Amino acid sequence: MGRYYQPEIETASREEILRIQNEKIVKQVKHVYENVKYYRDLMDKKGVKPEDIKSVDDIKKLPFLSKADLRDSYPYGMLGTDLKNCVRIHSTSGTTGKRVVAFYTQNDVDLWEDCVARAIVAAGGSKGDVLQVAYGFGLFTGGAGVHGGSHKVGCLTLPMSSGNTDRQIQFMMDLGSTIICCTPSYAAHIGEVLAEKGYKPEDNKLKCGIFGAEPWTEEMRQTIEKSLGIKAYDIYGLTETSGPGVAYECEEQNGMHINEDHFYAEIIDPDTGEVLPEGSKGELVFTSLDKEAFPLLRYRTRDICILSREKCSCGRTFVKMCKPMGRSDDMLIIRGVNVFPSQIETVLLNEGYSPNYQIIVDRVNNSDTIDINVELTPDKFSDIISENLAKEKKLEGAMRTMLGIGPKIHLVPPKTITRSEGKAVRVIDKRKLHD
Repeated sequence: MGRYYQPEIETASREEILRIQNEKIVKQVKHVYENVKYYRDLMDKKGVKPEDIKSVDDIKKLPFLSKADLRDSYPYGMLGTDLKNCVRIHSTSGTTGKRVVAFYTQNDVDLWEDCVARAIVAAGGSKGDVLQVAYGFGLFTGGAGVHGGSHKVGCLTLPMSSGNTDRQIQFMMDLGSTIICCTPSYAAHIGEVLAEKGYKPEDNKLKCGIFGAEPWTEEMRQTIEKSLGIKAYDIYGLTETSGPGVAYECEEQNGMHINEDHFYAEIIDPDTGEVLPEGSKGELVFTSLDKEAFPLLRYRTRDICILSREKCSCGRTFVKMCKPMGRSDDMLIIRGVNVFPSQIETVLLNEGYSPNYQIIVDRVNNSDTIDINVELTPDKFSDIISENLAKEKKLEGAMRTMLGIGPKIHLVPPKTITRSEGKAVRVIDKRKLHD
């Protein structure tokens, strides 16, 4: 199978990709207008008819969809087909209120699994691999999506789900897993536990890992690669667009190729909604070009990133998105300064600390406070208070340089910040409770 799962599309010419997108968008807008009343009303309000959309250039005429729309139309308002044609649902974690429920026809599932299969092959996976799925199974899309993609590639698939780290390690060592897929924070945790058990990185058979579902930095990638002795690849997706596999990294490991035959990407100004020229930094918006059951048009992801069409040495012609640089909605504004959790993680890893941290924002006497609990690794932990104080002061200085404001740092003993097997809760914003 070589380096591609579907070479004819992954390396298609720009003209061919555009031809596919133009053909699909015309059909999809018609499908949505006829079947999804909620979106038809939005189009009517904006005065747009399906016949106004002749190519992807016309997408900008369509109204946006946001998470609020999906909550308002819960559960069936966005359904694009008869319920009896649907074979599965998945749902978001509901971290921001009412859950989003996404529906899938069998064709939707097949196309989604193709996308994940492309990601696995791009990371070096093939028929002879043993792929350990340590993403959660259930309503979360991670486990099921990677499981299906792994089957398509023909890997021996271990559907471990998340958690039970001792069992993960037992199967990894006994069955010789060569690829592991989970959240980056869980991969880092598995690396910690392996070291505690006395294993060296070369003792496992892993060659690569595919990690997603939460933001992670280059520094964290290096930490994981070192502790597991692998190459760590990023994968991107949202429940709203199907799940993991919307975009994925190739061997260049510098940006994720978007599966453009299934998803059309735009970058907009998050404040005005205006489409920005190529190479601009802004909010990522996706249109599903061929989903039947849950066909979202111009869905605002809230992820901030940049798209690039620079030629890639892997031979894939799909546009690349950079790692999301934060979110237009989880950006913290503290004393008027924009702070992204990823900036804090970068400082911690540069200064040699573990990426297990928690940010607590509060408001005291009308002034914002920011405290960061940072977990020490056993080798850094000291009972000598003055030593810890000196370390805290040094870290506060490094944070001030990066963020422009000075947080209060608290170094806490190993294993005191709750480990997450799903998405790590990095930020506790208590200001919302007082407002």
